[in-house]
Amino acid sequence: MAFQKEAPYTHGQAAKTAVLWCNLGTPEAPTAPALRRYLAEFLADHRVVEIPKAIWLLILHGIILRIRPKKSAAKYASIWSPEGSPLKVGTEAQAKALEVQLRAQGHDVSVHMVMRYGQPNMASIMNQLKLQGATRVLLMTAYPQYSGTTTASVFDAFYKWALNIRWIPELRFVNQYHDHPAYIAALAHKVKAYWAANGQAEQLVMTFHGVPERTLLLGDPYHCQCHKTARLLGVALGLSKEQYKVTFQSRFGKAKWIEPYTEPTLINMATSGIKSVDIMCPGFTSDCLETLEEIKDEAREAFMHAGGEAFNYIECLNDDAKWIEGLGLIAAEHLQGWPTRALSATQAAELDAASHATNTAALTMGAKQ
Repeated sequence: MAFQKEAPYTHGQAAKTAVLWCNLGTPEAPTAPALRRYLAEFLADHRVVEIPKAIWLLILHGIILRIRPKKSAAKYASIWSPEGSPLKVGTEAQAKALEVQLRAQGHDVSVHMVMRYGQPNMASIMNQLKLQGATRVLLMTAYPQYSGTTTASVFDAFYKWALNIRWIPELRFVNQYHDHPAYIAALAHKVKAYWAANGQAEQLVMTFHGVPERTLLLGDPYHCQCHKTARLLGVALGLSKEQYKVTFQSRFGKAKWIEPYTEPTLINMATSGIKSVDIMCPGFTSDCLETLEEIKDEAREAFMHAGGEAFNYIECLNDDAKWIEGLGLIAAEHLQGWPTRALSATQAAELDAASHATNTAALTMGAKQ
């Protein structure tokens, strides 16, 4: 294997720290061809679908990619904005706000948006950072709850890039923050603000993205972490266990997924006499297809058709100031020990002197720069 050519390096050059904010990804456009490309990459990931590869690829390319792109494109078109995909727009806004937040805390870092599937992908951003001289990388995902189907796949993307790199930057990985006080506080703030402006419904429904039940039985902690998030949020909101429900959405295929399922639960609530619900998606930090189309539109229709009278969707955290503040706290905890703090004039002078000494010593030994 030939390794990628290393970026130019000058002995004594300043070390740089980068933060990656990684989300799932999105097609480039709400069209069938764009969806076909996106789904081909997404659904070919062995972390997402654990069916033997030879069998699954036949199903994927022989059936799914012939049918699903057109249907999915229509759904994406219903939520697409002039700026593009809501998920990409929202994730980019979070990344920019996080950099401002960290710099306000005194951290000399850059923050970059990365998409696990689609663009900008891990390899393109890491190549860019290598050229810029980044020697330390803090990788954060937009997934508060750890799952092998999502979080672990981001690990894979980094390591796949690193396979071709000779000098790999130091890496830290934030793989979960489902119970972090700053995350729970941001969720509670979002709900309380909504209630203050619109009133409180009879029930609060917290819907999380579903995963196949077998992943739970095989040791994936996602299901447990979703319930812990819900429990902590319920406490923060002062709710009894009878005042909120936890459900799981976005089933795919015929296998059994973790229950209870979101839409059937909403229908049962309406038919049993619950007339109003507030619904939120704590596992999504940015609004996207699964929140705006599947929940805000489709789930609303199901609940209202079954006899419900008020269906209130509470937006995701997005770039809410309370969440960006919390995200900054989470990042700062994991940056500890790295020299990211802005230097005093004396410290900067000492660092310059040390860098010059290093460069001089290297040149004396025959280095070119």
